[in-house]
Amino acid sequence: MTKRPAVQTGTAALNAPYLLWSLLFILAPLAMVALYAFTDAEGHVTLSIFESLFATAQARRMLLRVFGDSLLYALIATVICLGLAFPAAHFMARTGRTAQRTLMMLIMVPMWMNFLICTYSWRTILEANGIINTFLGWLHLPSLKLLNTPGAVILGMVYNYLPFMILPIYTVMSKLSASLVEAAQDLGANRRQVLGRVTIPLSVPGVVSGITMVFVPSVSTFYISQKLGGKSSLIGDLIELQFLGAYNYNLGAALSLILMAVILLCMLVMKRFSDGEEGAFIA
Repeated sequence: MTKRPAVQTGTAALNAPYLLWSLLFILAPLAMVALYAFTDAEGHVTLSIFESLFATAQARRMLLRVFGDSLLYALIATVICLGLAFPAAHFMARTGRTAQRTLMMLIMVPMWMNFLICTYSWRTILEANGIINTFLGWLHLPSLKLLNTPGAVILGMVYNYLPFMILPIYTVMSKLSASLVEAAQDLGANRRQVLGRVTIPLSVPGVVSGITMVFVPSVSTFYISQKLGGKSSLIGDLIELQFLGAYNYNLGAALSLILMAVILLCMLVMKRFSDGEEGAFIA
């Protein structure tokens, strides 16, 4: 009877740092965003900030275009990451332990570098006098406009977030029992049928986790679009402009809440395709 309170006290002590961290760096910032979103410059509670976003047809079109571009870019980047990550993870899971550790290190190395430097380095590659156009000039081919295009923004998203798609899928695949594949082969299944009926269905938790980890930062990014997209304006750019450019914290907070609502809606839709959390990878 005396051990249970001691165990509960120890568990509470272990959870205290996490709860304090969540309170200071998750709940408190969210509360501040909500406070600014539902108050005006004088501190009065109001819904006028949200009403102004939909007050005119021009404002509605602008908001729809910005959110539409953000969702489209993020969706394209997520699909490309999934198309690249699934074969890579499948290959990694089927190799030996030494090869797996080597490939894992190669995937992790870019993640150790600064995100801003990795993104800015692509300007050197894609600009008019960059590496690609210089190489095309050596071949006497016309130069291409690669920088400040939607393709450059999507490329930056794929480059920065691809490891976050590979790792959860690989984590799930590496835990799949080889006996399941052998059983399917013994029942007459060929490679395509094994992949479609065994490997892919059992990898769904990792796929959903990877989609979430790529889609969420992609839809809210602003640095990638600023450095690689030029004049492209995504929702992250608009929020960053309100906080750091126009110093309109109320409007920036309102846009942030709308973005969070859109992301939560997308995550709820994706969760329907997940049959569990087993094998999910959390970064």
